[in-house]
Amino acid sequence: MAMEVLRTPDERFAALPEYPFEPRFVEVPSGDGGRLRVHYVDAGPSQGEVVVMLHGEPSWSYLYRKMIPVLVEAGLRCVAPDLVGFGRSDKPADRNDYTYERHVEWMRAALFDALDLREVTLVGQDWGGLIGLRLVGEHPDRFARVVAANTFLPTGDRPPSDAFLAWQRYSQETPEFDAGRIVNGGCATDLAPEVVAAYDAPFPEDRFKAGARQFPVLVPTSPDDPAVPANRRAWEVLERWRRPFLTAFSDGDPITRGGDRVLQDRIPGAAGQPHTTIAGAAHFLQEDRGEELAGAVARFVSTTPRP
Repeated sequence: MAMEVLRTPDERFAALPEYPFEPRFVEVPSGDGGRLRVHYVDAGPSQGEVVVMLHGEPSWSYLYRKMIPVLVEAGLRCVAPDLVGFGRSDKPADRNDYTYERHVEWMRAALFDALDLREVTLVGQDWGGLIGLRLVGEHPDRFARVVAANTFLPTGDRPPSDAFLAWQRYSQETPEFDAGRIVNGGCATDLAPEVVAAYDAPFPEDRFKAGARQFPVLVPTSPDDPAVPANRRAWEVLERWRRPFLTAFSDGDPITRGGDRVLQDRIPGAAGQPHTTIAGAAHFLQEDRGEELAGAVARFVSTTPRP
């Protein structure tokens, strides 16, 4: 049976605060013979070095609105897609239509087949890193450098944090999955009501939230998870990766705390880089300290050569 696909009405995205970006779309194969529409922001000079910013759960490209102007001012081209199931991208209605492998393939098709992006600087946070680091491992020649922010590439060998397990349990048991309230709870600052509403905008009703509900259970938490073999293969590439790799974790995220040290220890390209800890920020550091994170990314690009 063909995948049932939902599309959030355009009017849900009208007049969002601090988000003036023109919507752009590409289509990718759904994986069952159909097509899915993927939304992305594309801002800055077309000939500038490309920074791809991947969001996580349950946010969308709106999360990067504070960073994009800083990076554009630095002469960089910013591409911020919405993952399938989020933002203005299409949303398969059945939770079983979402797998880790499909998320990686949907983004690969959007970024490489449709947009043909090369010499990419990846900025990945939360699931943006779980997907983005897989893409680096599987297509290393497409990437010039990586910035990992509150993220990891799990293989189930280390037990997940209590904070993650609590989140995973909550995400499956709560009768009301309110994206805006969840994002607000993952910030050190208190978001304005209109910003909370912008995170709710992609989800006019519960049936649009299948991807958001499914994401937490797709994180590999044991070695027998179906995504582990592919993640292990990606790690084999990352452990030989000598292109510049920067960690920019926050000081207040219990879910990913300590992951930056593991990345620094295992990835050769992390040696000697100006790794930073963003103070006063929680899980969604783009909300709490977006301009500061963007400044770190811009400096990293300007001080590290293209391959």
